[in-house]
Amino acid sequence: MSGMQICTYLWIVFLVVWISWAFLAKPTQSQEGVSSRLSYVVLTVAGVLLMFSAQAPRAWLAIPIFPATRWMEGLAIVVTAAGIALAFWARAYLGGNWSSAVTVKVGHELVRTGPYRCVRHPIYSGMLLGLLGTALARRELRGLIAVVLVYAGFKIKSKIEEHTMIRTFGAAYDDYSRTTGAILPKLRF
Repeated sequence: MSGMQICTYLWIVFLVVWISWAFLAKPTQSQEGVSSRLSYVVLTVAGVLLMFSAQAPRAWLAIPIFPATRWMEGLAIVVTAAGIALAFWARAYLGGNWSSAVTVKVGHELVRTGPYRCVRHPIYSGMLLGLLGTALARRELRGLIAVVLVYAGFKIKSKIEEHTMIRTFGAAYDDYSRTTGAILPKLRF
């Protein structure tokens, strides 16, 4: 079995667990509009399709950029699994406050424990790390472009979430954003 096949199976497990956890979310109090959601979903879906499609839509996207070695395949699998594990850890800490769309839940809480101690959006951090691992397994230029597309989608969504959280939690969220990074931890000296 190839590294790409193993990474794909890891993402299938991720998807099944993610969907099953969605049923544990709290009821929604308010939610973003359709145009807001489309602003990031299009990029994210384009990145996922580019990463996981059987063939690259253009020949230049299939240019190999990583070596086809056992070492590289092993690294790809480990990085993919580590990213998915981080996303699972973050999702478990977020609990019923999670939603696939930007929402405020009934009884929404500002979570600052677990991975949320270090970054405000550790689910995105984990998913991007996992996709970077999968890009290593994919080996083609399209893998890196897919990661960039998903990153751009997550960046847009995180900005929308930041505004929603500031409106919801005010000074507490302001303080939280000053002390933690968005997707990568803040360096403290």
